[in-house]
Amino acid sequence: MKISDIIASVGVIILLIAFLLNMYKKVSAQGRVYTGMNFLGAAMCCFSSYLIGFYPFVVLEGVWGAFALYSFLNVPRGTSK
Repeated sequence: MKISDIIASVGVIILLIAFLLNMYKKVSAQGRVYTGMNFLGAAMCCFSSYLIGFYPFVVLEGVWGAFALYSFLNVPRGTSK
């Protein structure tokens, strides 16, 4: 398994865990945990896509990560879930 595969797999796992936690009402979609996990997972997938030269996913995950980071930075203080 190449390093790009490992990075992508971890990123996707983080994204799926965030989705499941939100779906089962363990975290809020507007909270720091969810938006932080979305940013981290998307950033890892973006970097992995860059490593293998798959630029459509670099764009997709880059935009996803940018919006997740914007959301993360705009979560009101004290909002953890």
